[in-house]
This record gives sequence, C-alpha cells and structure tokens, in this order.
Amino acid sequence: MEKIIMPKQGLQMTEGTILEWLAREGDNVKAGDPLFSMETDKLTITIDSPVSGTLINIVAREGAVVPVAELIAIVGEPGEDISETPRENEARIFISPMAKTRAAELGVDYASVAGTAPDGMIIERDILAAKDAAPPETPLAKSGAEQSARPAPGKKNILPLQGMRKVIAERMKRSLNENAQAVHRISARMDEAARIRSTSKKSVSLNDIIVHATARALRDFPAVNAELTDEGIWRKDFVNLGIAVAVDEGLLVPVVKKADRLTLAEISAAVKNLADKARNGKLEPDDCSGGSFTVSNLGMYGLSDFEAIINPPEAGILAVGMIEDTPLAVDGKVEIHPVVKLTLSYDHRIVDGAPAARFLARVKEYLENPYLMLLRGI
Repeated sequence: MEKIIMPKQGLQMTEGTILEWLAREGDNVKAGDPLFSMETDKLTITIDSPVSGTLINIVAREGAVVPVAELIAIVGEPGEDISETPRENEARIFISPMAKTRAAELGVDYASVAGTAPDGMIIERDILAAKDAAPPETPLAKSGAEQSARPAPGKKNILPLQGMRKVIAERMKRSLNENAQAVHRISARMDEAARIRSTSKKSVSLNDIIVHATARALRDFPAVNAELTDEGIWRKDFVNLGIAVAVDEGLLVPVVKKADRLTLAEISAAVKNLADKARNGKLEPDDCSGGSFTVSNLGMYGLSDFEAIINPPEAGILAVGMIEDTPLAVDGKVEIHPVVKLTLSYDHRIVDGAPAARFLARVKEYLENPYLMLLRGI
C-alpha cells in the first residue's frame, strides 16, 4: 500500500486545492501517468502518479483544500485493508474554485446547492442554476442591489481565506513587517515610446517598452536587482523580471527569465505568453520562480499612480500608472504630451536612496529615449 500525499510545488506553497481526479477509485494507475490536477497559490498543474497499482481510496475529493504532505489518496492492491488510514470528512462541501468565486459574486449560498459533477462536487453551472432558480427581485430590491454590492443588513459575505488569497495575505503582511519599504516617484514622457510602438513591425505594447526599459535599467544598476541573504546582499548578475498579472483568484507573478538580454520583440512575446498562461491556468512552477524584480501595471484600470508592496525576497517593485495627456512647460510654452507616472518601492535595507533614484531616472531616460536601449533591434 502506497500513500499519495499533497506534493509541494515551490518553496512557499503550504496547501493546494484538488481540482480533478483523472482516475477513479478502482482504476489501475501507472507511475508517471497523470493522476490529478491541483491549484496552488501560483498556478494550476497536473500531477503524475508516483507509483503504480490500483487507486484504492481517494481521501481528498475534488474541491478539497489540503495542506502540503497530507494524505490525499491510497494506491495498492485490490481488497487491501485500509481501515486504519484516515478517511475524508463527510461533512465537507466540495466546490470548484471557479464555482466558489461565482457564488461570492452572485450572492449564492453554496452550502445549500447540490453539485452535479462527479462525487457531488459543486461547479459553476450549479451556482448559475441556483441563482436562476431564486425568486425574482422586486424593482426596489434590484435598484438597491445595483447601488451597492454590499450584502443585506445582518448578513456576512465571508470568503474563505485560503489558497492563493491566503498566501498573498501572508506574504504582503510579512513584506511590510520585515522590509524597510521606501518610495521614489518620477514621471516620464512617452512620445518616443509611442512612436517606437507605432513604427514597430512586431506587435508591441507600451507596457512591453516599459518592461524592456526596466530590465535594461536593472542591468545598469545591480544594487536594485538584489536580495538580502544570511551571507549578505546578493547583487544578481541576471535580470529575471516578474510581471504582475491579475486573475480572478488574486495576483500571479510569472517571470521573464534573463529579460535584460532580450530584444523588445522577444520581451513582448514572452510577456504575452506568460499572461495567457496565467489567465488560462496553464502556468508551470518554473514560470513563477526565480524573480529578481517585479513590474506591476494597473494603468489599464485608470490609476494615475499607486504604491506597490515589495514581493520578497526581491529588493524592489515598479508600479506603473496610466499614460495620460498632460500639459507640460516646454521652452516657455505649454504643450500636451503623454506622460506615465512610475513609483518605485524598494527595501532600504538593501538599496540606498541615491542608487534607487538613479535607477528610476535611468528608466525614465530609456522611456524618453528608447533608441538608447534598442542596440539589438526591435
């Protein structure tokens, strides 16, 4: 008899959600064949069976949130005695992450919903059906709901703090508690960057150009591309740039490896590929590991500027606001130019204020004179 446990995918993983079992109880499984899919705080991944035999018992059903190294299934010989092994909690509600998110959005109490997926798991269509079956709202109630997304008085809208949300909460709180976070701000004209984008033969975005400029500036100022270790400050000789991507469950940060060595077109392709994988739940562990600095762009949501929290153990994160037409004084005249506001949050234990300021000024220089960093071509 072999016990299958929740595997650890990444150093910071503490628990995972079983999304789907790819074999049923009684099926023969082979070592190396896909056994189940799971969701962590960073990604969705398919796990292969570590052993061969018969899947005697599935302990953690689909939708269950399981701590790392906890028993999730048993593989052995048919008829083998498993009476001494833990069994699942029959009172547990099994619901997919997407269904749980949809239930919260629609105000559906999923505890009263019957699941139609295998093993009675509640999936998105069950939540939608429950919402459709609910009594219609009166015009007055509908008007009130449109004016406020808050629950009705006396009701608590509780979302479980687990999975990705739990890890983000713990990591961000720890970051603010442990890091000496300081902030610098700067604005950059984007006229030339917009011109580069319009004349490029490849499909690149202004965000791609900002990522490209950041990667080159990090190569110029390794003091910002650093990490505090037990031995001291590690100034890295590579730039692995994390790109914050918003998904329904929270925030993912896939990493563009060796970004300082890539052309603008290569960075654009890498960012698009990672963003697509993140939104489609296809990221692999290596896609989210090894970051040395992060860029977070919320300009598409209409934010002029904002402060981002450092993603430990990195030394800094660059927050990018929206590009706005802004009146500027040029040679004694007022002119309108596209301007982006950049905010650098950095760990003052690792980076002093002056080099952090010079780094941010170099990003501005590259954005206003992008030809300086296009030595390898677009």
